[in-house]
Amino acid sequence: QVQLVESGGGLVQTGGSLRLSCSASGGTFSRYALAWFRQAPGNEREFLCGFSRSGGSPYYAGSVKGRFTSSRDNAKNTVYLQMNSLKPEDTAVYYCAASQRVGVPTNPYEYDSWGQGTQVTVSS
Repeated sequence: QVQLVESGGGLVQTGGSLRLSCSASGGTFSRYALAWFRQAPGNEREFLCGFSRSGGSPYYAGSVKGRFTSSRDNAKNTVYLQMNSLKPEDTAVYYCAASQRVGVPTNPYEYDSWGQGTQVTVSS
């Protein structure tokens, strides 16, 4: 099963940017659908964007479309999340996840592997 490690979180002011990375090991990277989720205190884990196993363009949730962009580098076994125009409501722990299911699952229960998460805090 693939192991995932996120990095790049931190504290940023409103309107700022951050780039998160998720590195994978222990599995065949290209065989997994990969996604980014976030979870704020008291909230359910929220799907942000993801790639199917076949790659191609990422699918974005409406809440982040236009502000967040994601890319996948199969050669480096890494997926990235570029976050721009950050708002205080973006404050959360951000996770990457891997699934062996077809398409881009948006339900967190359809993901088999998770990273430990990285904290993103946006100050007002």
